[in-house]
Amino acid sequence: MTFTNWIDTFCEEKGFDMERGFEVEGPSGTNHMNYEVVVSAMKSAPAHEQAKIKATLVKIDFLNGDCLHFFRHLAQAIAI
Repeated sequence: MTFTNWIDTFCEEKGFDMERGFEVEGPSGTNHMNYEVVVSAMKSAPAHEQAKIKATLVKIDFLNGDCLHFFRHLAQAIAI
């Protein structure tokens, strides 16, 4: 299964609202984005980064953690 298929299935099974907005701080100040933007960036990341993202999400999920908190953490890397 490709990372794209895996992340789409993961988000769907978790019932994440991909259109839900949130704020993240970037170099220019507050950025407004939604989870779909973050997932799109994940899908375009290099394979070695995708593997680390997947491993981290699996671990967070296994420990009943907040996966969307990790998404917001990753959003800081794409905030402008």
